[in-house]
Amino acid sequence: MLIFSPTTIRSVNPQPLPYLSFSHSISLPLPLTSLPTPSKSPHFPSFHINCIDAAQPFDYESHLKNRYIQSTSLKIAIIGFGNFGQFLSKTFLRHHTLLAHSRTNYADLANHLGVSFYADPHDLFEQHPDVVLLSTSILSTETLLQKLPFQRLRRNTLFVDVLSVKEFPRNLFLKYLPPDFDILCTHPMFGPESGKTSWAGLPFVYDKVRIGDEESRIKRCDKFLDIFEKEGCRMVEMSCMEHDKYAAGSQFVTHTMGRVLEKFGLESSPINTKGYETLLNLVENTKGDSFDLYYGLFMYNQNALEQLERLDMAFESIKKDLFGRLHQIYRKQLFGDNNGELEKKRSLAQQLHGNGSLTESPLDNVRQDGS
Repeated sequence: MLIFSPTTIRSVNPQPLPYLSFSHSISLPLPLTSLPTPSKSPHFPSFHINCIDAAQPFDYESHLKNRYIQSTSLKIAIIGFGNFGQFLSKTFLRHHTLLAHSRTNYADLANHLGVSFYADPHDLFEQHPDVVLLSTSILSTETLLQKLPFQRLRRNTLFVDVLSVKEFPRNLFLKYLPPDFDILCTHPMFGPESGKTSWAGLPFVYDKVRIGDEESRIKRCDKFLDIFEKEGCRMVEMSCMEHDKYAAGSQFVTHTMGRVLEKFGLESSPINTKGYETLLNLVENTKGDSFDLYYGLFMYNQNALEQLERLDMAFESIKKDLFGRLHQIYRKQLFGDNNGELEKKRSLAQQLHGNGSLTESPLDNVRQDGS
């Protein structure tokens, strides 16, 4: 469109033309073939173009942009707006609309971040979010699911969890969620400390437990996963059972060693080695997590107890190796090298024969004969 403003009036009539006195801009569509030119109409004022592409009552460009944003964005409701929920929301907000609910009143903090906070889950679910994300503690998950007003949601809402164990929430979702709801179990294997600068290269594990066949439901799941893929996460799709098996051997062991070293009282010194600095960092990363999280890793991962027993056996084995060698040193100091040679002869005399039986030590026979 064009916006015009009047300039000098050329007219043979010295009287003013009040009907040509403009107090506002005129919007005219192009082309202007029907307008008379000043040379042909001396009574018509000369116009000057002020600007092009002024706002129209219906802006197609803006409308198309809004339609694109709506087609690529999700309305995500985060239940459990604690430390980890706030950490995720800072990235989600770049392209998606966020709602939140938590037992603690985070209304001011949520408002500062640009998140709509709802103290009542009924009010939250009446907003009909596309995705409901559980970012609660492992211990409170079942109690929470028993209280949620599912009837206020759309019948095919996508439920996602970000818990550190996977079989446990998977079974709870299948037990408590309506059968039409979609289920996506995920585990971002990083947190506010390890992912504070970037998520690039960090592992993100997911399992599409139950996703409807409709194209819209498949795309909704993919949109959510795209959040992490576009941030550069290493996307790993595996079953919940596989995840718990591997996590018990990595995450639970890591948390256990970090807490053991914290109890040990590991402290920095002026002569820290790189290995020692690694241990200090391990303590720093694990002590920031609550004991409820660690207890949840142990209680709700059936592989954790086995890993704890293996750690205990490994520690006992190392102690035996150390004390066994120390025992040999003491014996050498007490009895000298001759006793060591005697032990070697006794060991050689007790070698297995082909039939699997032990030979009787000739040294023992000599002692029994009294010679």
